[in-house]
Amino acid sequence: MSERFTPKVPVQLDPPKDDPITVEELSKCDGTDPNRPTWVAIKGIVFDVSKNSAYGPEGSYRVFAGKDPSRALACSSLKPEDCRPDWYDLEDKEKTVLDEWFTFFSKRYNIVGKVKDATNY
Repeated sequence: MSERFTPKVPVQLDPPKDDPITVEELSKCDGTDPNRPTWVAIKGIVFDVSKNSAYGPEGSYRVFAGKDPSRALACSSLKPEDCRPDWYDLEDKEKTVLDEWFTFFSKRYNIVGKVKDATNY
């Protein structure tokens, strides 16, 4: 299954970190401050997406930056109100989509930590 998510151009990733990252710290890494990285969390795991302009202030996925948008990813939604970490009550089909997004991110972006006190990973 995960082979189909392999990037076309190989990506050299750093070993994953499990540093605790507060929700407040995550929210400051939303792509609007050039002195900070751009982060997106999925299922409580924080990915550094700084090199992908799609998550920057003008990008099509900017709504995800600085948040854990697990529910939105699972539901294929770009609505700001769906960009929240709770996904445990979703249908199995949506949970599968979320797992696929997690696999996609994990093959492309460095894991820089875990959302402190997250309960959904």
